[in-house]
Amino acid sequence: ANISSCIEMSHIAIIGNGIVGTCTAAWLQRDGHRITFVDPLGPGEATSFGNAGSLSPSACLPVGMPGMWKKAPRWLLDPLGPLAIRWWYAPIVAPWIARFLRASDRTEVTRIAGALRGLLAPIFECYEPLLQRSAGTGLLRRSGCLYVYSGQEVARQWQWGMNLRRSLGVELRDVQEDELVALEPDLRGRFRFGILAPENASTIDPGAMTQNLHAQCLRDGAAMVRARVKGFVQRDGVVSALTLDTGETLACDAVVLAGGAWSASLANQLGPRIPLETQRGYHVTVASNNLALRHTVMAVEHNLMVNPMRMGLRLAGSVEFAGLKAAPDYRRAHVLLDRGREMFPHLDTSRTSEWMGHRPCLPDSLPVIGRAPRAENAFFAFGHGHVGMCGAPSTGREIANLIAGRAPQIDLSAFAPARWSR
Repeated sequence: ANISSCIEMSHIAIIGNGIVGTCTAAWLQRDGHRITFVDPLGPGEATSFGNAGSLSPSACLPVGMPGMWKKAPRWLLDPLGPLAIRWWYAPIVAPWIARFLRASDRTEVTRIAGALRGLLAPIFECYEPLLQRSAGTGLLRRSGCLYVYSGQEVARQWQWGMNLRRSLGVELRDVQEDELVALEPDLRGRFRFGILAPENASTIDPGAMTQNLHAQCLRDGAAMVRARVKGFVQRDGVVSALTLDTGETLACDAVVLAGGAWSASLANQLGPRIPLETQRGYHVTVASNNLALRHTVMAVEHNLMVNPMRMGLRLAGSVEFAGLKAAPDYRRAHVLLDRGREMFPHLDTSRTSEWMGHRPCLPDSLPVIGRAPRAENAFFAFGHGHVGMCGAPSTGREIANLIAGRAPQIDLSAFAPARWSR
């Protein structure tokens, strides 16, 4: 029997209270389920706090793109380049990198981009009811994103990916230098060509947005347990309880694993070995920001996302492989600040803060969304990589659909956990 048809008005444990777990809980509450969050940290205190804040239906390209294998060796020789691997971690991550490169040929990238577009296209229709209920709509800014380049000739290096986006229905419009400067006067002199994604949005504070939605879940009756989940009490393919590091157990009728980069060991108890890796990301937030940017700006050549937020100008964008436990190397954050100064020589950088967090990444850049292969009342919702804020609300909606026995509203086949058992 399909147990999902029995999970009605039940108690569901959500492992993880970042943006994915929080959105999933909010959608499940709309079906009348009772929710308990289980996480050692408070809501939105980990990866969701330091997100670059882009809410982009255009962000459907995977991290691994055709031809990247040619650039990677040069990047890896630069310890502060856009992609870095700590030398002692290289043997550990090598099999993951090999899978990642295999997923970066044009056929695979086209397939992956189509799947991601399906997940990201309904971002606003999925966020809207949650933010309206939590009175958090003011945290979302519908101003578009500008991809900017030093010139139109340079932009042609990325033309294949932009054309793939267009083929999937992403609205993109070329912006010549005069209009670019009119849209964003602070870009004058550094960038002579842009591509505007008018449908894109951003959040003025990703941590606050997560906490706002989470607080509404609590007001709607959710409970919160501050603990780390160690494992599951299972019998005959059904999870009946979680075992916690406090020595206690938490009984539940179903469980959703949304623990981000910390999900692997628990997922491996419920299904195939999933090659989850942390792409450690850094940001700098310039509290003394004196710019008047109105759009999120992606400086493609600099590999730098620039987002004006209420706490300052956030500069984000690097990938480091060093696992979950190594100390941050904040020189990587300082490089982001240097790039920001190059882009905006007039930027006031007298007050800044820096941060490092763990993006949960799979080699194919696709999250794992669906029923756990070895437990019919357990569901996976993790591995969103660079698009956690973007993919969270539709992931939550689809997990709620699966638990209710409703047909998914997007094609989830590409995200199936079982793809890693092959």
